[in-house]
Amino acid sequence: MTTINLQTLIQAPIEVVFNAARNIDLHMDSAIHTKEKAIAGKTSGVIELYETVTWRGKHFGLYLKHQSKITSLRYPTYFIDEMIQGHFKSFKHQHIFKKTETRTEMIDILEYKVPYGALGEIFDRLFLKKHLIRFLSGRNQFIKTEIEKKIKNLPEK
Repeated sequence: MTTINLQTLIQAPIEVVFNAARNIDLHMDSAIHTKEKAIAGKTSGVIELYETVTWRGKHFGLYLKHQSKITSLRYPTYFIDEMIQGHFKSFKHQHIFKKTETRTEMIDILEYKVPYGALGEIFDRLFLKKHLIRFLSGRNQFIKTEIEKKIKNLPEK
């Protein structure tokens, strides 16, 4: 099993960050380079507990599908999406949100297993883990930028 841990600090309220992380449209905007599209299940808006989404995107030169389901959700601190169908043996993505004094800490813990035995493990070590880190880091940076831009442009109270 491979585990990826990422942390992103965002200058915004926890509820705003939590909802943005579940927003399918925002995810598609962040993944334009992989042509990621929600093609079945929940295909736009904010995904909720027990809803599914099927993604189609181009990775490693191939169009791949990945269907996941929100299996746990605790507003506004935690949700998990897990693969139902796709190219992994298993895929579990925990999203954790913590309020700090001035920001929200968004934590991703992605745990997955690859198929194809030793060949899959080699592919993971050489290419896949780096690709997933880049993909998630890019998504998180996009979310951070979009949220902070909107917060900055809100009228003063």
